[in-house]
Amino acid sequence: MEMGYMWMRRVRFGVNPLFLAMAYSSSATTLPCFPPHPLFSFTCFKPPHLISLPSSHGPRSISISTPSSCSSAASLLSLPENHDFPDGERGQTYTHLPKGSKVLLKGLNYAEFQEWVQSHGFRPGQALMLWKRLYGDNIWAHDIDELKGLNKDFKKMLSEHAELRALSLKDILTASDGTRKILFALDDGLVIETVVIPCDRGRTTVCVSSQVGCAMNCQFCYTGRMGLRRHLTAAEIVEQAVYARRLLSGDVGSITNVVFMGMGEPFHNIENVIKAADILVDEQGLHFSPRKVTVSTSGLVPQLKRFLHESKCALAVSLNATTDEVRNWIMPINRKYKLSFLLETLREELKFKNNYKVLFEYVMLAGINDSIEDAKRLIDLVKGIPCKINLISFNPHCGSQFRPSSDEKMIEFRNILAEGGCIVFMRFSRGDDQMAACGQLGKPGSSQAPLLRVPEQLRVALNLGM
Repeated sequence: MEMGYMWMRRVRFGVNPLFLAMAYSSSATTLPCFPPHPLFSFTCFKPPHLISLPSSHGPRSISISTPSSCSSAASLLSLPENHDFPDGERGQTYTHLPKGSKVLLKGLNYAEFQEWVQSHGFRPGQALMLWKRLYGDNIWAHDIDELKGLNKDFKKMLSEHAELRALSLKDILTASDGTRKILFALDDGLVIETVVIPCDRGRTTVCVSSQVGCAMNCQFCYTGRMGLRRHLTAAEIVEQAVYARRLLSGDVGSITNVVFMGMGEPFHNIENVIKAADILVDEQGLHFSPRKVTVSTSGLVPQLKRFLHESKCALAVSLNATTDEVRNWIMPINRKYKLSFLLETLREELKFKNNYKVLFEYVMLAGINDSIEDAKRLIDLVKGIPCKINLISFNPHCGSQFRPSSDEKMIEFRNILAEGGCIVFMRFSRGDDQMAACGQLGKPGSSQAPLLRVPEQLRVALNLGM
């Protein structure tokens, strides 16, 4: 067999922690809408339909993370406090392209893009012209027919060897406040959701997803009920922003901001997220300001450090509690990376970044994390960290254990933080009548992540009794 048609595959299996995360005891608190499911989920990898080229450095190999889920029956286990939660998938490596594959152009950064064009015998200038038609000049091309002004031979090569589109539009839902939720179908039939949020002050934000589902199992998040189905490729992430501009710029005005706060934990898919962010801020293309591209994390510390070293974009950290006891329950990743470790890492890393502030997101949960004592602890926790704090109204969903804090409680909480010297904002629900608000994205199936046992002292706040 010719070497040009040979390809190799490395497969990695790992237990999905969502179906193991029963940390306080082996029995979960369950609600009628979300029964626990006695399954382990094993992540397996299969070759994607469309492959992106490697960078120009190192061996000629391709590394793409595209897991799909497959389950095996087993008993639920109780986890120790230091359970090894996922840090990031290494994916699979191809030493050669499979015969007949097309390169998915939106999965390439500009250096890779230019190299690929030159490898087919065309000039760098033609690469730039193509790049601008994909990402700039108000074209945002989705097919070859939209590539006006390009050399005929160049377009013929593209039709034979390249694919321009990574997503298929499934539906657009419009909320009463003007928020749009866009549903995209992926090549394997899975569906992701992207939200476009207009603002009266001339700023419009697109909220992109980085995974199908999520492995973090945050107890207040609807997406977390899904478990992790697979990572999104860089192309699938970037195209959400491209589609948003293409579809809605005429209705909502210029889309100026990108937030990685949709479905998934971005740092669990760190390779593709960093690459996608790099493409989003490229000056010759989409040209988002790095200060207006914000990547959010629940607190994967090693990936957080890597992001701060490698990316120019902004960082948001979803905090949501002021004690390890509460955060261990509502955000199980805290069992691996404690509050003190997370915050001290930020304190040290931000010493070396000038004029950089991390955004702390704090979802307000009635009776759980919204007390005066919580506000005072939060002031102490963030001391010495250049930051802003975003207080977020909790958005209820089917089977939710939680209630949103009242507006009065949020204002009281904000005032305490402000008096303590914090820069603080309040963010109320947008798009919640179409399940487009923060924490409401996705569609859990029959196999769902477990609800964790509620600490005894917080059961009254949830009206569960003692």
